[in-house]
Amino acid sequence: MESPHDPCVRVRGARENNLRDVDVDVPRDVLAVFTGVSGSGKSSLAFGTIYAEAQRRYFESVAPYARRLIHQVGAPHVGEITGLPPAVSLQQRRSAGSSRSSVGTVTTISNLLRMLWSRAGTYPEGAERLDSDSFSPNTAVGACPACHGLGRVHRTTEELLVPDPSLTIREGAIAAWPGAWQGKNLRDVLDALGYDVDRPWRELDPADREWILFTEETPTVTVEPVREAGRVQRPYQGTYQSARRYVLKTFADSKSDALRAKAARFLASEPCPVCHGTRLKPEALAVTFAGRTIAETVRLPLTALAAMLREAGGGNTARVLVEDLLPRVETVIGLGLGYLSLDRATPTLSAGELQRLRLASQLRSGLFGVVYVLDEPSAGLHPADTEALLDVLHGLKQAGNSVFVVEHHLTVMRHADWLVDVGPGAGEHGGEVLHSGPVGGLQEVTASVTRDYLFGGPRPRPAPPREPTGWVRLRGVRKHNIEGVDVRVPLGVLTAVTGVSGSGKSTLVPDVLAGALDARARGEDPGPDAPYTALEGAEGVQRVVRVDQRPIGRTPRSNLATYTGLFDTVRKVFAATDEAKARGYGAGRFSFNNSGGRCETCQGEGFVSVELLFLPSTYAPCPDCHGARYNPDTLAVRYRGRNIADVLGLTVESAADFFADVPAVARSLRTLLDVGLGYLRLGQPATELSGGEAQRIKLATELQRVHRGHTAYILDEPTTGLHPADVDVLLRQLNRLVDAGDTVVVVEHDMAVVASADWVVDLGPGGGDRGGHLVAEGRPEDVAKAEGSRTAAYLRAALG
Repeated sequence: MESPHDPCVRVRGARENNLRDVDVDVPRDVLAVFTGVSGSGKSSLAFGTIYAEAQRRYFESVAPYARRLIHQVGAPHVGEITGLPPAVSLQQRRSAGSSRSSVGTVTTISNLLRMLWSRAGTYPEGAERLDSDSFSPNTAVGACPACHGLGRVHRTTEELLVPDPSLTIREGAIAAWPGAWQGKNLRDVLDALGYDVDRPWRELDPADREWILFTEETPTVTVEPVREAGRVQRPYQGTYQSARRYVLKTFADSKSDALRAKAARFLASEPCPVCHGTRLKPEALAVTFAGRTIAETVRLPLTALAAMLREAGGGNTARVLVEDLLPRVETVIGLGLGYLSLDRATPTLSAGELQRLRLASQLRSGLFGVVYVLDEPSAGLHPADTEALLDVLHGLKQAGNSVFVVEHHLTVMRHADWLVDVGPGAGEHGGEVLHSGPVGGLQEVTASVTRDYLFGGPRPRPAPPREPTGWVRLRGVRKHNIEGVDVRVPLGVLTAVTGVSGSGKSTLVPDVLAGALDARARGEDPGPDAPYTALEGAEGVQRVVRVDQRPIGRTPRSNLATYTGLFDTVRKVFAATDEAKARGYGAGRFSFNNSGGRCETCQGEGFVSVELLFLPSTYAPCPDCHGARYNPDTLAVRYRGRNIADVLGLTVESAADFFADVPAVARSLRTLLDVGLGYLRLGQPATELSGGEAQRIKLATELQRVHRGHTAYILDEPTTGLHPADVDVLLRQLNRLVDAGDTVVVVEHDMAVVASADWVVDLGPGGGDRGGHLVAEGRPEDVAKAEGSRTAAYLRAALG
């Protein structure tokens, strides 16, 4: 029988994903780090087993009706777990929130701030006191009625909708109209309404142009199609909608990203002319506290907000509210996020920033006796900010909680009370617990890859820095917190851009630099609104490739094989077999997206949704194909003893052996192996991949292309989610690009990568309004000596 006073969480027989019947004991009330190379099984143990079992037990105590409202993680494959308290999970996942979700709403600081203005604000003489909801742009009583609390309005103009007025409507003058039949239908309806569709747009009557583009009327008329040889076309009832109406409806309602992006090209977004971007009604904007409106206050960096609150006066009510509010703000600042403002929309935050905001909320929750399971809380943190993170993690532990962290950061590992190392390799080569105990005990485990990095000292430097083949110079960069900076980036080498969180790295590199180089490579004029005054030396860059951590697909239908293109060749291989030829099957038969070859019961998904009366809906393997995705006739075709579903179930490593003599497939698989993704399955859904895995898949896809000349590769924190051993693998591939004559620029916090770079650009010195300056630039050895650089000391340590 389980003891309520068991000092350990005891896992027996864990078999989730690649775990090999794992038994492990982890003490409670400690900071325990789970580590291992990417794909080793550490997340399967921490999240897929321990957290999943805690959630399953919680759901068993919830009424069946309530369970339907909660996302359930499913029962883990494990023999038993004892000594397990309730669990709270904080994972690395990008925000799916709308623009109404912000730093203030995630941390709940906005609630207290609105209360402060409502109860302790200075009101105009004779004004009624407002409820706190009146200070929220997300409520009907507070939102500006003109923009519905969004702060911006979308408008369109004749110039946007009709970029070339010399064309006729039949020739496509109205560029905003849809293509294919729908656009032809609108043209024919206009013709039937009596408008001249064969006269140049600029020659039409201005009143007619106004009606065609902007009318809110939707008249229906009988359309007599123009007869075409060999086609029978009958009259039909066609309904007209203006170009503006079509664009706005598509932008607001379309589920297609491509259609929404096209519609956005014909819209001009501008601050609301009524509230001027403040999002609130005039009554709320008339109330001040410490001389500021609430709209002005939420735009302040949190560091400035904290300073304002410390100096604020006021009566007893203000003092009580500020005493509650200020520690919440300081907690977020302590996590290295002082550069954020409360009105910053959550979709613009990185996964690491969002997780730390949730962590800040937990610190003030007062919970104790629970297990916090965190996914790389150090992601996106400069080494200078990691110390503050450790204070937070130890604070959670001292409050009476257990803190289980999946982590690759060596500093976090060294400060752990307990270390669980999973490995030794990835995928089928991992899944074993190599060490579970105090950190120092890992030094005796020779099979551990982690051991060499944790106790081996600084990694050796590669060959001497390479010499640039040229220089790109950006002058007068002005965007966000960067004000008038001149920066130079060498061509033909590896450049690392560093700085604390919020110093302006992502603004300078993926945003301004990549945009400027891309525009120059395409021959486009950056225009007067360009965030820089001059770009020099970019003639040597013919192509720009941004390799980011966005998902490679949004549905389970998108997977590793389809994204890299290797599945096209695999399907052709199956179509070339004697059995497929005898049955008359082409390559399309082996696509799970096409009818004919796929299982129609699950539409090629491999699973079906099961609706249960009074119980939550659940997903189960398809009863007909049992998860294979294809129908029996398709699965009957085999290549070297495997059907198409078997091949999708292979790991990259296994598939590389299986297709070794198929050059097109082997080349794709080899590049995936080169970036350390041999453990992934070919059919692994895009929704199951981490941001780091998605980024390396994109890099592998680029590596397999035929080299096309002088390319600039822009990567934003490519080592996020990587074990130090995997960082070395990634560095080899980045150097391979440089050796081929390309330019690589990375935004990076990993000092091992920075030390291996040929050139370093350090921004800072702080974040937010205290950043945006060029602190140092030069060889790693030079930047390591720079005064005033928060990066320098950590870079010196990495250089040894």
